[in-house]
Amino acid sequence: MGTYIIRRFLWMVLVLFGVSVVTFVLMHGVPGGPFDSEKKLSPEIMANINAKYHLDDPLVVQYTTYMGNVAIPRIHQGKITQTQQSDYLINIPLGQDTYFQWMNFGPSYKSKSRTVNDIFRDNLPVSAQLGVASLLLAVIIGIPLGIISALNRNKRIDYFAMGVAILGVSVTAIVLGPILVWILGVAAKALPVSGWGTPAHFVMPVIALGFGNSALIARLTRASLLEVLHEDYVRTARAKGLAERNVVVVHAMKNAMIPVVTILGPLFAALVTGTFVVEKIFGIPGMGRYFIDSISNRDYPVIMGTVLLYAALLVISNVIVDLTYTWLDPRIRYN
Repeated sequence: MGTYIIRRFLWMVLVLFGVSVVTFVLMHGVPGGPFDSEKKLSPEIMANINAKYHLDDPLVVQYTTYMGNVAIPRIHQGKITQTQQSDYLINIPLGQDTYFQWMNFGPSYKSKSRTVNDIFRDNLPVSAQLGVASLLLAVIIGIPLGIISALNRNKRIDYFAMGVAILGVSVTAIVLGPILVWILGVAAKALPVSGWGTPAHFVMPVIALGFGNSALIARLTRASLLEVLHEDYVRTARAKGLAERNVVVVHAMKNAMIPVVTILGPLFAALVTGTFVVEKIFGIPGMGRYFIDSISNRDYPVIMGTVLLYAALLVISNVIVDLTYTWLDPRIRYN
């Protein structure tokens, strides 16, 4: 198991390297630059700006410099200043007047007074709270709904559950969000229509983001459980006279959960890093809005930082999913 984890970690480094190269090349290949505007600046001013941010260096030099700041850890000696503290995403005290610092994503070209790390510190926790709450809602609703539907196949409750699931898949967050705002926020005046910070602000965004995912999980759970219930070892368990509850919970559920767990990894990474539509509808200060704005503004450090962060979360989530397989199915071993 230890060898497998080390091997996956090495692959993660290669994946992040490939993602960083492709992202860097594509964002520099798009016409325009971060400091282009309707009112053209003089060539002298543009030259000074490019020199300040090293945009006049060759692309290879720009890439290696940027990734060196992100990926190479540094040990800082002496008293650390507030500026140094905010320059790095990871700051770990190692002893008296000694600090381990890592992951400097650089300054934001559009938010002049903030670095990318500052944006992550302020906005990523908001997206993470929204994403985790939405994923929990999706799991709490989706898995029981799928189980009930599978155990009552072709009955009224099955048709009802799958009808709800189809509705959830069909009505996306961009449609459900405004409907919730109109019903619960404007008509009933029961919940705030925008903002973040109180439990009341959670309700509508979490429902809008989690309902569709719960429908996806419910459909996948139903299909997987129906397939497992027709396996030979389940028939054997029933032939032994075991109660149906024990057959489903002890023998069928773990194997049926493998496809569900498989999609939870990428889903977790996507939700935690921010969902632009829901954040825009409900005025949530999360990472989704900054990422979309950074693309239109050619804010290269924010683009690179967000893509690398999402890729790292996605790879780590997939590793956790693979390790979960060994608990769900004892036949799976990584040697």
